[in-house]
Amino acid sequence: MTSFLKIAQTAEESQIWEFFQESMGKWQSQRRYYTLPEGETKEMESILTINFLEQGCDELQKLAQIHDLPDAGSLICGAAVTWESRDVLKATKESQGSTLFGVMGNILYRDRGFAISKPVTAQYYFSNLKTLCLRTEYNSSVFEEELKLIGSKYRTRQTIISRAGEQLMIGQYLEKRVES
Repeated sequence: MTSFLKIAQTAEESQIWEFFQESMGKWQSQRRYYTLPEGETKEMESILTINFLEQGCDELQKLAQIHDLPDAGSLICGAAVTWESRDVLKATKESQGSTLFGVMGNILYRDRGFAISKPVTAQYYFSNLKTLCLRTEYNSSVFEEELKLIGSKYRTRQTIISRAGEQLMIGQYLEKRVES
């Protein structure tokens, strides 16, 4: 049996390992985006599927290579997320896709950003045991995100997108677990 300490070396890595484990499953995500300062609102609904990734798996090795990490097995854990979204107000399909997350130290590696298809990194920390906070920066934009596990059936998320110190958009999400 592999020791938990071999999988997660730091307190942050231990917490995110548990957070990803607790996030596994299928989620229905209802969200609202507020464009600032006009206040235009967009309502979206998605089905998210989150799978936990073990250290050394093919997906994490590929992610490490994309980020030019010297050791392809250095990411201690991760998550593979797929989604299918629709615009609630227009009743149209909006997007579908997938993304990979991997962790080393206090850095979260992604195979793509929110608004670009290039690899990005985020710094992360936990404000408490169930709340993951991320800060991602690219193309002169800052993405601050908070994900909070509420019991075993709910998550909330909030994303604030800023550029040049001015907030441009706020996204608020309620996610309900539909399958473990």
